[in-house]
Amino acid sequence: MPRTKVRRTERGTKDVTVYEQAYEEVKNETLSVRAAAKKYDLCHVSLGRFKKKKEDALTRGENTVVTMGYKAWNKVFSADQEKIMADYIVKAAEIYYGFCPKEIRRFAYELAKKYNLTVPPQWEENQMATEDWFSRFMKRQPQLSLRCAQPTSLSRATSFNEVNVNLFFDNLQRVIDKYKFEAKDIYNVDETGITTVQKPNRIVTKRGTRQVGALTSAERGNLVTVTCAVNAIGNFIPPMFLFPRLRYQEHFVRDGPTGSIGAGNASGWMQEKEFVIFLEHFQRYVSSSTSHKILLLLDNHSSHISIQALDFCYENGIVVLSFPPHCSHKLQPLDRSVYGPLKKAVNASCDAWMRSNPGKTMTIYNIPSIVATSLPMALTSNNIQAGFRCTGIFPYNRNIFTTLDYAPSYVTDRPTPLLDESDKNEHNSNKSQNSDNQPLPSTSRSVPEFSPETVRPLPKAPPRKNENRGKKKRKSTVYTETPEKEKIREEYEEKKKKSVKKNFSDPKPKQAKRSHLKKDDEDSDDEDECYCLVCVEPYRRSRPGEKWVQCVDCKNWSHEACTNQEDLYVCQNCESD
Repeated sequence: MPRTKVRRTERGTKDVTVYEQAYEEVKNETLSVRAAAKKYDLCHVSLGRFKKKKEDALTRGENTVVTMGYKAWNKVFSADQEKIMADYIVKAAEIYYGFCPKEIRRFAYELAKKYNLTVPPQWEENQMATEDWFSRFMKRQPQLSLRCAQPTSLSRATSFNEVNVNLFFDNLQRVIDKYKFEAKDIYNVDETGITTVQKPNRIVTKRGTRQVGALTSAERGNLVTVTCAVNAIGNFIPPMFLFPRLRYQEHFVRDGPTGSIGAGNASGWMQEKEFVIFLEHFQRYVSSSTSHKILLLLDNHSSHISIQALDFCYENGIVVLSFPPHCSHKLQPLDRSVYGPLKKAVNASCDAWMRSNPGKTMTIYNIPSIVATSLPMALTSNNIQAGFRCTGIFPYNRNIFTTLDYAPSYVTDRPTPLLDESDKNEHNSNKSQNSDNQPLPSTSRSVPEFSPETVRPLPKAPPRKNENRGKKKRKSTVYTETPEKEKIREEYEEKKKKSVKKNFSDPKPKQAKRSHLKKDDEDSDDEDECYCLVCVEPYRRSRPGEKWVQCVDCKNWSHEACTNQEDLYVCQNCESD
């Protein structure tokens, strides 16, 4: 158990200059040792010891400074070395490769052995520093604190870098200057999932109880996608609900927010057809046209940038600007300040529904009424405006993010690309001229005497392979402009040709599968059948030997070819949440 020594006296806390003044009066025989100690509020024993040290040093002819006070006899690192260690630990945490307490203890032992420092026997026995040392180290470094880390995907940590963010703000500045958009004309749209199994809020119970339970609707619930759109002045349009049902009925959203609409498909996630339906709903409320354009900010999901959706936006004066991939957690206003309060309000409403309906199971048809209760508490003007403000979208501020925000991308930062051929030749000629005259000055930094990176260098990823397995690389761009829209059209036509050729070559389904085909018309089989989360193809239509991967969060399945991942697959909806 770590121990903290409590000081019982004030000895050894006085400054050496006070001892010097008292010693001068004793030396000049003005005062005695006891009188001088009483005058300067010192211990007479300590003053006598200081007098003896001073006289011994003068007798030996040494002009050394006499020190007083207690010194740690078993201290491993100096104050400067511990400060360097603390800075290194902070840097590692900023790039999302922080140390846990046991790793810091093991790291301290390795560092001490590297620089041949004397360590206590317990360090040698356990091959790490003791808990006492770690506790005192944390107290000596008040800038350090033990915190619970929030899981962050590698894609988000590496994609949010200065290059991608600057490209987005360049595009944003260009379209704002070109179309003179005001705050009321800048919208952000995104989806989030609402499940029928809520996470219960904290409750008050008897002190000392180790396990407390709270009722939920089921062990694994169904998910309904809610699509919201907000603008920079704090207004929002009625949401759209996507149900995991092939046969959608209008009464599904009867108890939802006023003006809301709904749709259905096999997966319950946003697809190309449903996003066009939402755009028509969106256009009715914003009244955009070619003479009055509005700006729509969204992510690069495949359903958002289909050619049908882009054609509709172009014809109705909706300028579509996308965020950089895997950067919505920092750049999207809905993710920053709206969906967090919405999920919390939905959890509270679900708890209230369970108490009001004891013994009943919550279904997807109860979600609209729950969202209708929660939406006004989350989509407030203050929350929406704060989201646009903290992302730098409105008011426009491209310097809203600091170096600390870009720190997680340090691991995959790449050096500056090679120069052009002309610049490279000029560079080589200058290098040869300098080599004839005198060597070039060294640009390498001198390694400090004590550096934690000599034991554990900060992680740096190797060069990335140019393998995208046919997957299109997206970036922040204005998709309604002619060059970008035509690229999407070409991709759509190419995909359509491949699908037609594939369907033509596939043999006809066997007679034995007709019983399964009849089940497509029954709503009861929507829950039993397994569909790909990306292309919505049922499992029974899979080709022989075709591989599927399962989402580690929601446990749903997708084609391996659609996801380009073999293991640790996280679907788009779970990653956005």
